[in-house]
Amino acid sequence: MKLIMAVVQDKDSNRLINALGDKNFQVTKLASTGGFLKEGNTTLMIGCNDERLDDVLGVIKDNCSHREQMVAPISPMGGNADSYIPKPVKVEVGGATVFVLPIESFYQF
Repeated sequence: MKLIMAVVQDKDSNRLINALGDKNFQVTKLASTGGFLKEGNTTLMIGCNDERLDDVLGVIKDNCSHREQMVAPISPMGGNADSYIPKPVKVEVGGATVFVLPIESFYQF
Protein backbone atom coordinates (compact mmCIF):
# COMPACT_ATOMS: atom_id res chain seq x y z
CA MET A 1 0.00 0.00 0.00
CA LYS A 2 1.13 3.55 -0.75
CA LEU A 3 0.36 7.00 0.64
CA ILE A 4 0.62 9.69 -2.01
CA MET A 5 1.12 13.27 -0.88
CA ALA A 6 0.47 15.61 -3.81
CA VAL A 7 1.04 19.36 -3.46
CA VAL A 8 -0.92 21.16 -6.19
CA GLN A 9 -1.89 24.72 -6.97
CA ASP A 10 -5.33 25.75 -5.64
CA LYS A 11 -6.52 26.36 -9.21
CA ASP A 12 -5.99 22.66 -10.02
CA SER A 13 -7.26 21.12 -6.78
CA ASN A 14 -11.03 20.85 -7.43
CA ARG A 15 -10.53 19.41 -10.92
CA LEU A 16 -8.03 16.89 -9.56
CA ILE A 17 -10.23 15.87 -6.61
CA ASN A 18 -13.18 15.30 -8.96
CA ALA A 19 -11.04 13.26 -11.38
CA LEU A 20 -9.69 11.12 -8.53
CA GLY A 21 -13.24 10.59 -7.25
CA ASP A 22 -14.34 9.47 -10.72
CA LYS A 23 -11.66 6.74 -10.51
CA ASN A 24 -12.86 5.73 -6.99
CA PHE A 25 -9.86 7.09 -5.08
CA GLN A 26 -10.49 8.58 -1.66
CA VAL A 27 -8.77 11.89 -1.01
CA THR A 28 -8.09 13.99 2.09
CA LYS A 29 -7.58 17.68 1.30
CA LEU A 30 -5.27 19.87 3.40
CA ALA A 31 -4.81 23.62 2.93
CA SER A 32 -1.17 24.65 2.66
CA THR A 33 0.93 27.63 1.59
CA GLY A 34 3.77 27.66 -0.92
CA GLY A 35 7.17 29.02 -0.03
CA PHE A 36 8.27 30.73 -3.25
CA LEU A 37 5.20 32.77 -4.24
CA LYS A 38 3.58 32.58 -0.79
CA GLU A 39 0.31 31.60 -2.47
CA GLY A 40 -2.20 29.05 -1.28
CA ASN A 41 -1.91 25.55 -2.52
CA THR A 42 -3.51 22.26 -1.64
CA THR A 43 -1.91 19.12 -0.29
CA LEU A 44 -3.82 15.93 -1.07
CA MET A 45 -3.35 12.66 0.80
CA ILE A 46 -4.34 9.66 -1.31
CA GLY A 47 -4.08 6.05 -0.23
CA CYS A 48 -3.95 3.29 -2.83
CA ASN A 49 -2.87 -0.29 -3.41
CA ASP A 50 0.50 -0.77 -5.07
CA GLU A 51 -1.04 -1.93 -8.34
CA ARG A 52 -3.09 1.30 -8.68
CA LEU A 53 -0.17 3.70 -8.11
CA ASP A 54 0.34 4.36 -11.83
CA ASP A 55 -3.39 5.14 -12.20
CA VAL A 56 -3.21 7.79 -9.46
CA LEU A 57 -0.05 9.34 -10.87
CA GLY A 58 -1.64 9.48 -14.33
CA VAL A 59 -4.72 11.31 -13.00
CA ILE A 60 -2.51 13.81 -11.17
CA LYS A 61 -0.37 14.41 -14.27
CA ASP A 62 -3.44 14.87 -16.49
CA ASN A 63 -5.10 17.41 -14.17
CA CYS A 64 -2.25 19.57 -12.90
CA SER A 65 -0.93 21.76 -15.69
CA HIS A 66 2.05 24.10 -15.81
CA ARG A 67 1.33 27.70 -16.78
CA GLU A 68 3.08 31.06 -16.73
CA GLN A 69 2.06 33.75 -14.29
CA MET A 70 3.17 37.36 -13.92
CA VAL A 71 4.57 38.08 -10.47
CA ALA A 72 5.02 41.55 -9.05
CA PRO A 73 8.46 42.08 -7.55
CA ILE A 74 8.95 42.36 -3.82
CA SER A 75 11.23 45.23 -2.88
CA PRO A 76 14.25 44.28 -0.82
CA MET A 77 13.89 45.27 2.81
CA GLY A 78 17.36 45.86 4.12
CA GLY A 79 18.76 43.55 1.47
CA ASN A 80 20.92 44.10 -1.53
CA ALA A 81 19.14 46.36 -4.04
CA ASP A 82 21.51 45.24 -6.84
CA SER A 83 19.43 42.10 -7.47
CA TYR A 84 16.05 43.88 -7.29
CA ILE A 85 14.02 43.70 -10.52
CA PRO A 86 11.56 46.64 -10.54
CA LYS A 87 9.09 45.15 -13.05
CA PRO A 88 6.82 42.08 -13.04
CA VAL A 89 8.39 38.86 -14.25
CA LYS A 90 6.93 35.65 -15.68
CA VAL A 91 7.35 32.51 -13.62
CA GLU A 92 6.17 28.97 -14.28
CA VAL A 93 3.57 27.76 -11.77
CA GLY A 94 1.31 24.78 -11.47
CA GLY A 95 2.02 21.13 -11.91
CA ALA A 96 2.30 18.92 -8.88
CA THR A 97 4.94 17.86 -6.41
CA VAL A 98 4.24 14.25 -5.47
CA PHE A 99 5.66 12.13 -2.66
CA VAL A 100 4.99 8.38 -2.59
CA LEU A 101 5.41 6.72 0.80
CA PRO A 102 5.17 3.03 1.69
CA ILE A 103 2.44 2.21 4.20
CA GLU A 104 2.77 -0.81 6.45
CA SER A 105 -0.86 -0.81 7.60
CA PHE A 106 -4.03 1.23 7.29
CA TYR A 107 -6.96 1.50 9.70
CA GLN A 108 -10.25 3.28 9.26
CA PHE A 109 -12.50 3.57 12.32
